[in-house]
Amino acid sequence: MNSLPAIKPGAALHYLELTELAALIWSGEASPVEVTRAQLQRIEKLDGVLRSYARVTAASALREAEAAEAEIRAGRYRGPLHGVPIALKDLFRRKGVPTAAGGVLHRDKPADYDATVTRRLREAGAVLLGQLQMTEGAYSDHHPDIAPPRNPWNAAYWTGISSSGSAVATAAGLCFGATASDTGGSIRWPSAAAGLTGIKPTWGRVSRHGAIELAPSLDHMGVMARSARDAAVLLQAIAGPDPLDPTALQAPVPPYARLAGEPAQGLRIGIDADWNGDGADAQTLAMTAAAAQVFQELGATLVPLRFPAADAEQAVRDWAPNCAVEAAVAHASSYPARSADYGPVLASVLDAGLALSGTDYQRILLRRMALRGKVDALFGGVDALLTPVQPMAPLTLATVSTLGRQPGLVAALQRYTCVFDMTGHPCLTLPAGLCEAGMPMGVQLVAAHLNEASLLRLGAAFQAATRWHLSRPREYAE
Repeated sequence: MNSLPAIKPGAALHYLELTELAALIWSGEASPVEVTRAQLQRIEKLDGVLRSYARVTAASALREAEAAEAEIRAGRYRGPLHGVPIALKDLFRRKGVPTAAGGVLHRDKPADYDATVTRRLREAGAVLLGQLQMTEGAYSDHHPDIAPPRNPWNAAYWTGISSSGSAVATAAGLCFGATASDTGGSIRWPSAAAGLTGIKPTWGRVSRHGAIELAPSLDHMGVMARSARDAAVLLQAIAGPDPLDPTALQAPVPPYARLAGEPAQGLRIGIDADWNGDGADAQTLAMTAAAAQVFQELGATLVPLRFPAADAEQAVRDWAPNCAVEAAVAHASSYPARSADYGPVLASVLDAGLALSGTDYQRILLRRMALRGKVDALFGGVDALLTPVQPMAPLTLATVSTLGRQPGLVAALQRYTCVFDMTGHPCLTLPAGLCEAGMPMGVQLVAAHLNEASLLRLGAAFQAATRWHLSRPREYAE
């Protein structure tokens, strides 16, 4: 516990980093019950407008906080999540609580077991505040009957998809961190849009047992937090082999929280200036260059390289049909039999998946394998890649509403995200600036399979040298 950071003077309780709150709880300066009660009061005050929660579980949260406080006082401290209020994206099943995954089909049906992620967070002593709102089925749009979350930085701007509630709640001080998932960019876009740190681990690093599927071979379970150190603590709790998920990787989990405190000196960061700059706007280029400069000043070595851009462009084209086929299988028990319960966007995806031929799907899989090998080869010479999260400044909701008529813009938005869902490589998103309109922007670090430790090490070092992750939405600062 001695590695926990000192508290910043004057910081509002609800905007403390998770690790800062953990230090207060461990020392006895903060009560899990009082912190949880304050969080529930803040949710009640603000979330009617922000709409980040699909369901708040206040009574059980207070019971969990009381149990955590009693254990800590009795000397049975479980670690830095003990007594800390967090929340779950509403695709992680939680026994006794409906898990709707952004839809209406199951919104009144309580789950009869915990997802592995949920169980592991309970075992770590976390207090679960509720289920966070998300796009329908974790695809690209909210169900027509559900009001989408609003970006606390500016309600006219996009929250990202599909972990929108996870981003809004964490950014607005309505939880101290959140679980999330990423199939095409759904941890990284919301993290960038809300000024957060998000980690998409290696595919299979975190068990998918009990998480409602969109596309199993693309679905990555991860977390969103206020800092790389916080993300390390959360990932530490949920990662690892799982007998209930045979696809969960068997590799042992390194001590992420400790490794996140090591310096960046000596690490090598690969940059393809052409790929990063292809179609990127001036603000994005300046942000990425500034981040690279920080890493260099921290002692990392910048290494020019050539990313397989043509293969990546093909992967962007392949992502939608790949996702559609797997989603059609995931929803086979309810679609098309209960098609009336589906929103038009997800329904159209499932129809497309049902229509794709097996031979076309196999061609996609072969191209994925080739791309994965080419990206793997890059990590023989570098520890991480640096890219933007997206090649343009933050998007307004007005612009997002036109994406269905702008395939080129959709492809540009996906350029740096869905590629690494197709390959399964781990990615870390870091706040790295504000655009001219005052909205957060982010960069992305990518590493070799199972090398989340280098990402967290680089991220924590970057955040020790910068203050972007400390920026908060002004309207919700108090």
